[in-house]
Amino acid sequence: MSTKKFQSQLRTFANASCIALTETGQAQAATQTRSPSMTEHTFDRAPRTRLLRADDRRTTTDAVFDELHDEIITLELPPGTKLSEADVARRFGVSRQPVRDAFNRLSRMELLTVRPQRATEVKGFSLERIADARFIRLSVELEVLRQACVNWTAAKARALDENVDQQRRCVETSDPETMRVLDYAFHRRICELADYPRAFEAIYAQKQKVERLCVLGFEKKSRELHLVLGDHERIARALKSKSFDRVEAATRKHLSRLDDTIADVHRAHAGYFEADADAD
Repeated sequence: MSTKKFQSQLRTFANASCIALTETGQAQAATQTRSPSMTEHTFDRAPRTRLLRADDRRTTTDAVFDELHDEIITLELPPGTKLSEADVARRFGVSRQPVRDAFNRLSRMELLTVRPQRATEVKGFSLERIADARFIRLSVELEVLRQACVNWTAAKARALDENVDQQRRCVETSDPETMRVLDYAFHRRICELADYPRAFEAIYAQKQKVERLCVLGFEKKSRELHLVLGDHERIARALKSKSFDRVEAATRKHLSRLDDTIADVHRAHAGYFEADADAD
C-alpha cells in the first residue's frame, strides 16, 4: 500500500472520529487552559496557488482540514502555534467559513484550542489526555485481539505477515515515515482479520492523540523502529499460537513503550506540554 493512499484513509478515519465526539468534549477543548511555558509560534506560510485540483472530490473544508491536520501531526505546526481564520483563508485562497469548519473539526480531535475573539492555537500535549487515550485504546485493542485469537487461521497469519515483512524492509532502510504508515496498517489489519474493521476507528481516534509523540520518537531514535518491529513480530507470532495470554502480554509491552517516549519528549520539549488541571 502506498503512503499517499494510506494517508487518505487516515483522513477518512479522522473525519469519522470528529463526528463521534460529544458536545461536552467540544466545550472542554474550547476552554482548555495552556501552560505559561508553552512555546509560542506564529502561523507564517506562503500562500497556496490552488488548494483543490480540478479532479479533487473533497469539499473545501475537507481540503483545509487535511492540510492542517497533516501539518499538526507531523509537527510542521508545533504546539503553541497561533492560527487565525483570516491568515489561513488567505493562505489557501478560500473564504473563512471552511477554515472555521476545519478549526472546529480539529478542536473536536483535541488538536486545536479554539477560543472566540482570541487566537486559535495548536494544542500542546496533556499527560492527562494522553493517559486517557492510552487506556481507551488498550481496552479496545485487547478485546479485538481476544476475538482474533478465536478465529485466527493460517491464511490470516499470512496476511498479517505481509505487513510485517514490509516493516522489516523499512527498518533495513531506516525509513521512519513509511514505518509510521505501516504501523497504522498493522493494527488496522488485525481489526479487519478479527472481523471487527470498525473497531479501528476507535483505536485510530485514540492513537491520533499521541501520534505527535510517536513522530518525535521515530525521528529522534532509530532504535525505536527496531523496537516497534520486534513488538509487531511478537504479536503476530502470539496470534499464530491463538493464546490470548501471549497476545495480551506482547500488546501491553508494545503499548507501554510510549512511557519512555513521553519522558524523553518531556525532557527535550517541556514547552510542548500543558499544565493539567490537577497538576501541583
